[in-house]
Amino acid sequence: MATMTAETIAKAATESVSAVIPVYNSQETLPRLAELIAETLNARGSKFEVIFVNDGSRNPQSWQTLSQLARSRPYVRAINLMRNYGQHNALLCGIRAAQNEVIITLDDDLQHPPEEIPHLLDKLAEGWEVVYGKPQREQHGVWRNLASQFTKLAMERTIGAVNARDISSFRAFRTYLRDGFANFQSPFVSIDVLLSWATTKFSAIHVRREPRKVGKSNYNLWKLIVGTLNVITAFSTLPLRIASVLGFIMTLFGVATFVYVITTWLLKGSVPGFPFLACLIAIFSGAQLFALGIIGEYLGRMFHRSMERPVYTIKETLGAEATPLLEGSNK
Repeated sequence: MATMTAETIAKAATESVSAVIPVYNSQETLPRLAELIAETLNARGSKFEVIFVNDGSRNPQSWQTLSQLARSRPYVRAINLMRNYGQHNALLCGIRAAQNEVIITLDDDLQHPPEEIPHLLDKLAEGWEVVYGKPQREQHGVWRNLASQFTKLAMERTIGAVNARDISSFRAFRTYLRDGFANFQSPFVSIDVLLSWATTKFSAIHVRREPRKVGKSNYNLWKLIVGTLNVITAFSTLPLRIASVLGFIMTLFGVATFVYVITTWLLKGSVPGFPFLACLIAIFSGAQLFALGIIGEYLGRMFHRSMERPVYTIKETLGAEATPLLEGSNK
């Protein structure tokens, strides 16, 4: 990318920003998070808004806190979803509601320091269209880190997402990129995949990551596995190709086994009995069930799409510039 000129730096410093934060059971951190974002962007001289999307929090305190913030702080907009749809669905809702030139997404637990936002914006001003803030070191457990790396690797291999291993929920991107997925309505959402539909100009920088001070992560190993499966089967046909290749390999194995049986019969007059037959049945049955399972995943997603389930449904919006109904919800 081109070196930043003084004019580019000045323009980057005044670009308007929409910070989008999905919220789930995190009422303790929300006031401080809003305050830090405001302090950071005010110091930069940027016009900004903070959009909180309550993703069906189990406790009423989260929405009560957001309601108070929206009423007391003119830069805060609060969106309340009907139920829990998932982090990426809530993000998509906030992204579609954003009104400024650049969108910043970050978590609600203060692990993404708002003080790092200017670094993302400066990198974006170099000519990139998506910039990720990746931590120097993952601070999760061993299994969680492994699952996270596997998810990123799966995304890189199956979808061709650029810099997939640098993906983070702390990201900055140009608002106009959402035009590339304006008509997307599937209930299975991956913001990073959708961004890859709109651009190939990805970059990443190292940012500070704070330890969690309140509550615990809502992600566990099982949720990451399910998320990986959703990404692979909702946005790629690679598993179907794997099933086809596996079927072809098993067919070749069957032909080779048939040749072995005939050769053994011709040379020795007999072949191994039940163990050999049981082994063949197990191999081919497993291959068939594996292929049927993959096909079933795709049929399930077609079924969900045929029901026209919304990506999210908005229950209530608050804030000076909040719109009563946003694209992507039920109408």
